[in-house]
Amino acid sequence: MPIKKFKPVSPGSRFHVGTKFDELTTDKPEKSLLAPLKKSGGRNRTGKMTVRQRGGGHKRRYRIIDFRRDLDGVQAEVKTIEYDPNRTAFIALVEYTNGEKRYILAPQGLKVGDKLESGANAAPTTGNTLFLADVPLGSPIHAIELQPGKGAALARSAGTNGVLMGKEGKYVSVKLPSGEVRRILKTCRATIGNTSNPDHALRVSGKAGRSRWLGRRPRVRGVAMNPVDHPMGGGEGRASGGHPRSRTGIMAKGQKTRNVNKASNKLIISRRKTKNKK
Repeated sequence: MPIKKFKPVSPGSRFHVGTKFDELTTDKPEKSLLAPLKKSGGRNRTGKMTVRQRGGGHKRRYRIIDFRRDLDGVQAEVKTIEYDPNRTAFIALVEYTNGEKRYILAPQGLKVGDKLESGANAAPTTGNTLFLADVPLGSPIHAIELQPGKGAALARSAGTNGVLMGKEGKYVSVKLPSGEVRRILKTCRATIGNTSNPDHALRVSGKAGRSRWLGRRPRVRGVAMNPVDHPMGGGEGRASGGHPRSRTGIMAKGQKTRNVNKASNKLIISRRKTKNKK
């Protein structure tokens, strides 16, 4: 999808780069698939702030997405391609031949009127959901399950996809968008194709207010704080603050935080590529 630059008629529009949204067919969501969405402001169930720089933002309604795609053997027709304020990829409203309507993550290239199917007998074409055992080698896939029947967990954001690398025993090896190669059970499902809105990463907000609309509050640098507020605070003049770290002391430049005893470590064939030189 192409992007567009705006005329510099204001300071906010001078550097603003947005999306044209040519693929979208309607701005009226399906009412039966909407749910209330309450904002947390970064607080947990006890009221403690666990995530900073969160709060405000425009009111939203949640679109109930079918991440399982478990209605096997029933053909569905794509009715609309829509914008979802809760995610970066677009969503598609599909109607099954039995009359049921569901939202799904829209793959790149999906159009109104296309026919979709899921299950063991589905063809490996864009938008169809298959078991990983039935996906041809080298196929781009998205909305990948990690546990059978739990629903898609991997490659769900805009313009991402994994690649099926091989099959061995009860596992298949999948190269994920991060570059990690991982074994996943053959009985898990995935959808053929790439997710929609691949130009999402090229957008430029243009002004701080657009971040406030998304519920993101200003972020203060640690070196600008006092020692009581941040490990990098204090000092005379413009002190560098020492080693970069978070407010809780976690190192920001390459410290490993993954549990070495995590059960899924044995399923990872090769780690994701990092920019840090080892």
